Amino acid sequence: MALNLDEKDLAKIVMVGDKVLIKPKNPNTQTSSGLFLPPAAVEKESIQAGYVIKVGPGFPIPAMNDEDESWKENREAVKYVPLQVKTGDLAVYLSKSGFDVEFKGEKFIILSHSAIVMIVREEGLFE
Repeated sequence: MALNLDEKDLAKIVMVGDKVLIKPKNPNTQTSSGLFLPPAAVEKESIQAGYVIKVGPGFPIPAMNDEDESWKENREAVKYVPLQVKTGDLAVYLSKSGFDVEFKGEKFIILSHSAIVMIVREEGLFE
């Protein structure tokens, strides 16, 4: 399923909760023996990789209110458990868990954080 977004700028997109916006990495369309795979065969692989473009704030934590003081107005800001992935990470994810979005002619995937099985972070790798 694809959704065409007509917004003028990618910066206007805000991810909600534990959602992650991923730009799929160009898949390897050739096998080790030299055969070229059609795009439909490559897209049906169960695990794919892509770069993290946007990350939601995380998993919301329920507010802890004192029920004994119901008269007291307690307007706590929503708190979140942050996600492990960061913008720029290479994420390996379960492809069937994603939702395809097309933005300015480019394909993106929206995933839940739980669909990501591994990340590769370049900064400070193996220091």
